[in-house]
Amino acid sequence: MSIDPKKWGVIYNPKAGTPKVKKRWKKIKEYIDSKGVSYDYVQSEGFGSVERLAKILANNGYRIIVVVGGDGALNDAINGIMFSEAEDKNSIAIGIIPNGIGNDFAKYWRISTDYKDAVNCIINNRKKKIDVGYCSFFDGKKHQKRYFLNAINIGLGARIVNIADQTKRFWGMKYLAYFTALFLLLFERKLYRMHLKINDEHIRGRFMTVCVGNAYGWGQTPNAVPYNGWLDVSIIRGPKFWQIISGLWLLLEGRILNHKQVKVYRTKAVRVLRAKNASVDLDGRLLPKYFPIDIGILCEKITMIIPE
Repeated sequence: MSIDPKKWGVIYNPKAGTPKVKKRWKKIKEYIDSKGVSYDYVQSEGFGSVERLAKILANNGYRIIVVVGGDGALNDAINGIMFSEAEDKNSIAIGIIPNGIGNDFAKYWRISTDYKDAVNCIINNRKKKIDVGYCSFFDGKKHQKRYFLNAINIGLGARIVNIADQTKRFWGMKYLAYFTALFLLLFERKLYRMHLKINDEHIRGRFMTVCVGNAYGWGQTPNAVPYNGWLDVSIIRGPKFWQIISGLWLLLEGRILNHKQVKVYRTKAVRVLRAKNASVDLDGRLLPKYFPIDIGILCEKITMIIPE
């Protein structure tokens, strides 16, 4: 039996750190029902289940998949769709009802964190095809591939995202989590020996962090645009202590590229040949440390539903 192309497949991913799971969904459900929307609903059972659920919805013919969750849930949903057997994956429209703590990708598109506004946005159904980033590596047994919408961080950025994510789950407060992570790592200033290949240029050295962004990249690739077919790369070398303080201020102001210790590139592909002992993070999800990692971009591979 074919699915009505206007019918939503809704995946509800409860916000980390909140006990009001059923109450939150009840409000969203009541509002969707009041708008007369036809939909089917599933709730994630835990870490990683959003990817499986999105894959099932895509395989079963849903053309509108709505993610009620944050950046991590959205990343899982994108991977589920990309790994599905659905035809014309780029025509499956993704709607977002922000329900995370960060919601950075939703904020990039100015999708309101108010669930009523977000639902109205999906009903209006303004669509835009966007790029999807990917990375591939060999884990010692087989070749692996993962997709991302926001960014890949290597080094300190990945450690901060990971610590902040764990702190957010405990406290449920985004900025407190990030400042706690920064405080824990501020005095470390660890540098990682890396070897990158960007635009046929081999870049070697000891770097604090590297960000490859398809979008805002948590402020590290503020000029990245997820529909121009390019990846933005920022490489932060080893700043002195006072330069870290000024760098944090520029990061919060969205002007990190003005920092003298930051070098930027725009490219179609990045090869990370080595990043000794560095953590690797993809849209808030830690990856295993296998190198080399090939990072690229797929143009107009996913359709997003965005505000007017």
